Amino acid sequence: MPRFALKIEYHGKPFAGWQKQRDVPSVQQAIEDALLKIEPNCEGIQGAGRTDAGVHAYAQVAHVDLLKNWEPFRLSEALNYHLKPQPVSILQAAEVSDDFHARFDAIEREYTFRLLSRRAPATHEAGLVWQINHPLDLDAMREGATHLIGKHDFTTFRSTVCQALSPVKTLDVLDIEAIPVGYGTEYKFSIRARSFLHNQVRSFVGSLEHVGAGRWDPIDVKYALEATDRAACGTVCPPHGLYLAKVTYPNDPFS
Repeated sequence: MPRFALKIEYHGKPFAGWQKQRDVPSVQQAIEDALLKIEPNCEGIQGAGRTDAGVHAYAQVAHVDLLKNWEPFRLSEALNYHLKPQPVSILQAAEVSDDFHARFDAIEREYTFRLLSRRAPATHEAGLVWQINHPLDLDAMREGATHLIGKHDFTTFRSTVCQALSPVKTLDVLDIEAIPVGYGTEYKFSIRARSFLHNQVRSFVGSLEHVGAGRWDPIDVKYALEATDRAACGTVCPPHGLYLAKVTYPNDPFS
């Protein structure tokens, strides 16, 4: 029974998240429904990580075991045909070893958050960015972000319903880039770690927005982290600016 890895892109707005749930649409369920059209006995897929309702993906990864020895390109084409018209696309399929696991073999995950600062309402990017109408201080946000890098107890930036066994995680990268766009500025946050807590990225960005807006000083990020108290967190920003951008493995299954 061959195993395949799938690289998946999706728009999160119509879905209650990645993971299938009873009576609500999910990305996982959409793909599994498409798989059942081509292999009626397919037992389902395993994703590299769970994204929340409204969160998007540039490159989620999942694996699936199939009976037929599909040519990878034909597999991706067949799935994309049966996924229409849902906003989910199989970018690439690859045959992998029987012991490959999309979740447990991942050594790093990268998220992108898009924050648009401009007065006029977004039109083309509506639902794809978090929009604010005030300017931000990029240097102050970058200074605040330095306090989050490394191994810490991230209780402050963790959802109260997070199911992780420990709040201690290691954050490898938190970069912020300012990109001029029509009549405004997009702030692109690139955040990398082996794994994340529930709502951790959105809590980071919301707190750093406080810094950029002048409501917090950069050192306040350090104080919030050290408080290990959810009440010390800044705003948890909305999900529609967040994207699962990349999942890294020791050996790239799609290379």
